Amino acid sequence: MTVKLTFHGAAGCVTGFCARLEVDGAAVLIDCGMFQGSKTLKALNYNDFPFDVGKIDAVLLTHAHIDHSGLLPKLMKAGFTGPIYATAATRDLCGIMLADAGGIQETEVRHLNRRNQRRGRPTVEPIYTERDAAKVMEQFKKVKLGVAAAILPGLTATYWEAGHILGAASIEVQLETAEGPVRLLFSGDIGSGGRDYSPDPDGPSGVDHVIVESTYGDRERLDLDGQARRAVLTQELLDAHAAGGPVLIPAFAVERSQELLADILTIMDEGQIPKADIFLDSPLAIEATEIFQRRGWNRTTESNPFQDLHSGGRLRFLRKPKESDSLEKLRGWHLIMAASGMCDAGRVRRHLKRLLWRKDATVLLSGFQAMGTLGRILQDGASRVSIEGEQIQVRARIRALDVYSAHADASGLTNWVKARGPVAGQVFILHGEPSAREGLRTRLVAAGIEPERIALPGMDEGYVLSGSKVQAAGETVHRIAARAVAAPDWHNARAGLLIELDQALQAAQDDTAREQLLAAFRQTLTAARTTAQAPAP
Repeated sequence: MTVKLTFHGAAGCVTGFCARLEVDGAAVLIDCGMFQGSKTLKALNYNDFPFDVGKIDAVLLTHAHIDHSGLLPKLMKAGFTGPIYATAATRDLCGIMLADAGGIQETEVRHLNRRNQRRGRPTVEPIYTERDAAKVMEQFKKVKLGVAAAILPGLTATYWEAGHILGAASIEVQLETAEGPVRLLFSGDIGSGGRDYSPDPDGPSGVDHVIVESTYGDRERLDLDGQARRAVLTQELLDAHAAGGPVLIPAFAVERSQELLADILTIMDEGQIPKADIFLDSPLAIEATEIFQRRGWNRTTESNPFQDLHSGGRLRFLRKPKESDSLEKLRGWHLIMAASGMCDAGRVRRHLKRLLWRKDATVLLSGFQAMGTLGRILQDGASRVSIEGEQIQVRARIRALDVYSAHADASGLTNWVKARGPVAGQVFILHGEPSAREGLRTRLVAAGIEPERIALPGMDEGYVLSGSKVQAAGETVHRIAARAVAAPDWHNARAGLLIELDQALQAAQDDTAREQLLAAFRQTLTAARTTAQAPAP
């Protein structure tokens, strides 16, 4: 019996996780996530799947984040009719998150097609619609933590608490083979542990192979309790208040928004920061908040910290676009949370366009910003950015708050892997940018795992598993060059070049100097075009 494991996403980047496990003619996917980041990477969302969808028997879903669940409706549209196994909370969150993703695609494609028609370019279709998202929910089947579920003959799955977001799980897969059982553990996204809003991560020991995320595999974060975390947040908000203007928090709609709201309202009620209206400008985050108020019970603290978010009367839900637009009239001290968390889509881009140029405004980034996203460009210190084709000068205070991450840091990941030992076979490091994966590998080697038993798979690379033994599955057809997986692409470079050209023209002494600059630019461009079109020797 041949067991084959292939990685179709989050291999060298932090989004689009999808692993395909094949055994004895059957196949399951672990997650089916959407790519985020550069336009080159996101283009993979529109392409055909790199496998025969008709041969997929089931999906095992670790959690609801779009980079793990976001292509499930597309999978259904391509012909997948099997079950999708998930915890009850993950199912509830997917019900709103996938619908939101479908709605955003419909809206953005509608706007894009208007621009394409004006430019004489072909129109495009959304990856899937809100209706598709609703339909795929019919395929979800609920699993309970710690209870083995029979998925296929000879294949069982046990879900373990991951401590990441509500409903998130690591998935242990056990395969019955002629040589004996083979146990694999897919980490999903691992939480940091010790948090008052989420349970600590858990999992089995003595597995054969571990597939582990590495988002923060190369860095340590402050190990803060709730009081210390709120102290950091308090100082950030006091500094923002001193600047005189509003605070814009790009919102990760699930978990991060709810945790920040709970802490902001707590320190506001305690008088540590001036009172202000808080606008939650994300229909998805609003619906997620309502789910957290129902399902947010923390077994560790025996409480639901999200029950009383409305008690102070400061929190305002903005469900309609016209309510969002009305914030343009506001001045002075107030707080806005708007999706998306990496500034890649949604209402936050409208707020950025009207606030980035203001010195009194503060943009508070509250989570990981993937390479190529607008959030990452702002975090890296850009003085000017392009939003929907419009160049915006960045004068606002750009701040990054790293104490709310729902991901374990390097030590947390290392300790989690060690607790799963002894690992008889291979440790596959996924879901991280190159430096993060290398950083985690270095730490695991220092923790006693032999270097040859640690693999950093590339996109679409496969492995044949035989008990504790692993070998490469053969030649791989890569959908995307390795250098483009976790790096700014030519779209980012083009936007940067246009901004630089505009700045140079603005700084030129007079119109004659500007004409000379443009002439030199055209000459260089003509020479570069000739070189690019020349046949290879």
